[in-house]
Amino acid sequence: MFNLILIVHIFTGFICLITGLIAGFSKKKKGKHTLTGQIYFWSYSLVFLSAVIMAITHWQESAYLFYIALFSFAFALLGYVSVKKKRKNWLSQHIAGMLGSYIGIVTATLVVNSPKIPLLNEVPILAIWLLPTIIGTPIIFKIGNKYAPKQKKIAS
Repeated sequence: MFNLILIVHIFTGFICLITGLIAGFSKKKKGKHTLTGQIYFWSYSLVFLSAVIMAITHWQESAYLFYIALFSFAFALLGYVSVKKKRKNWLSQHIAGMLGSYIGIVTATLVVNSPKIPLLNEVPILAIWLLPTIIGTPIIFKIGNKYAPKQKKIAS
């Protein structure tokens, strides 16, 4: 049973990595962006569920997986719900949530797989944990500013 859950986890994680990139680089309108965003979120939901199950069944080795999954899925959920509800600051929340969750899945992928990847296995594990956030956080701010509501100038 564990192996089946692991296969689902790997497959849906791969779907998230691909659809997240497609959604991120596609025009922000109905169509490709919204379709890949939906696939991303629901795949992320399966990644989260499978990660929690695997972490609980192998807690000693995988407790960190539970915390990454919980924290990252919270970002994905924020991004998904904000675009559905469209309340105040919804676009900023959507951008931060989706990009934050993408940083989480990239981090998890690198942490789990870096020992098996030549050259990457030479990088200290702490750097592997931190680099996606160090690189991704300024991107969140840059994109957030790009789509932030424009301030109206007050006539004097």
